[in-house]
Amino acid sequence: MEQKRSKNPHKFFSGAEKQNIIAAIKAAEKQTSGEIRLHLEKRSRKPVFDRAVAVFKKLGMGRTALKNGVLIYLATSNQEFVILGDQGINEAVPENFWNDVAGRMSQLFKEDKFCDGVCEGITMIGEKLESHFPYLADDKDELSNEISIHDK
Repeated sequence: MEQKRSKNPHKFFSGAEKQNIIAAIKAAEKQTSGEIRLHLEKRSRKPVFDRAVAVFKKLGMGRTALKNGVLIYLATSNQEFVILGDQGINEAVPENFWNDVAGRMSQLFKEDKFCDGVCEGITMIGEKLESHFPYLADDKDELSNEISIHDK
C-alpha cells in the first residue's frame, strides 16, 4: 500500500530527501555563481506567484551581488510551485527561460516524485545559469543552502 505524503512542510520530505536536495543545491552552485534556495510552506493564501515574490524578498534573495538568486517556492498542501529568478537573471535570459525546468518538475511531481523533481529542477537551473553566470574562482556562497520552511 502506498504511503500518503504529508502536507506538513516540515514532514513533506524525509531527512534523507532533504539531504539530497541540499546536496543538489551545492552541486548546482559549483557550476554557477547563481544562488538557489528551496522554500516550503503548507499553502499560499494569495496567488502562488505573488507569495513567491514576498518570500523571495523575506529571505533576502535580492541581496546577491549579481542579482542572480533563484527561488523554488513549493506550497505542499495544493502542490503548486513557482521558480523565481532575480533581476540580474531576468535581464540576461529569454522570457520563458524556466519553462523547461518547470515542465520537468511538474512531470515528476505528477508521478509523486517530489524529491526527484526538486533535485532535477535544481540541477537544470545550475546548468542553465552556467552560461550567463559562470562559477567564479572567488565565488562566495551568499545565501544559505538549507531548505526554508514556513508553517502557516
